[in-house]
Amino acid sequence: MTTHGFTLTTAGPFDFDASLRFVEDWPATSVLPSDGQALRFAYCAETDWLPIGVTVTGVPGGVAVATTRAAGPGIRGEVARILSLDVDGAGFAKLGEVDPVLGDLQRRRPGLRPVCFWSPWEAACWAVIVQRSSMLIASRLKQRIAERYGARVTVDGHTYAAFPPPVTLLEADGLGLPAQKEEWVRGLARAALDGLLTAEHLRSLAPEEALAELRELPGVGPFSAGLILIRGAGAPDAFPGDEPRLFAILREAYGLPEDAPPAAYRRLADTWRPYRSWASFLFRASAYGVMDDRD
Repeated sequence: MTTHGFTLTTAGPFDFDASLRFVEDWPATSVLPSDGQALRFAYCAETDWLPIGVTVTGVPGGVAVATTRAAGPGIRGEVARILSLDVDGAGFAKLGEVDPVLGDLQRRRPGLRPVCFWSPWEAACWAVIVQRSSMLIASRLKQRIAERYGARVTVDGHTYAAFPPPVTLLEADGLGLPAQKEEWVRGLARAALDGLLTAEHLRSLAPEEALAELRELPGVGPFSAGLILIRGAGAPDAFPGDEPRLFAILREAYGLPEDAPPAAYRRLADTWRPYRSWASFLFRASAYGVMDDRD
């Protein structure tokens, strides 16, 4: 099979191996086969909603990318977004110099940047599927939907099922989800086809405006809105400000009182600008147990 290749360079610290370990350990992506050397996946590019297979390997100063079809600027941008290489991260390390708690996390996994969903559309569907479910069960359900309705793409001799595009799930029945969730997925499909669930659109808005717009979509609450914006669209500087689990992580890390109001967490996050999403990701990753202690 003919492959097409390009290179993405990074500005600021970046460790591809750290990103790969996160993908291998995070329940939502741990089902992906891995040899510990390359990140391989298939998805429907939001530039045209056609399936594409991707192989990413680390090289000095960035990553080398091979795709199963020609990759124009749109797909290059999507792969960069997925690995958070579309953001200059030079200033992120400096935050750890003034915030010792964040700095400790950065030292434990230097160069780890947020690893995003393949598209905001896929992130939105995940947000619905995982509600009131464990990540492991949700991952299996999402994979079954991909295998039943998605295109199969061969990447380096392995077959991957790409999560189906919005138009497919708009008309699909029997996703294996509760009826309410299936209706929500169809509503999200309509929103995606209207252009509301694209990284370009969501990142063109101020974070607070994007979060408010996302919360108007079917099945999307405050937590889901933050996930779609931060881990779907790859917005580097967003902080939902109303996520109890993240609050609990930060409360323990910074020794905040149990009754600390949401405003206290927002003030803390303000010190991380313009990388609020990146800092939050590191704290969440530590809670997932996918960070290794190098001390």
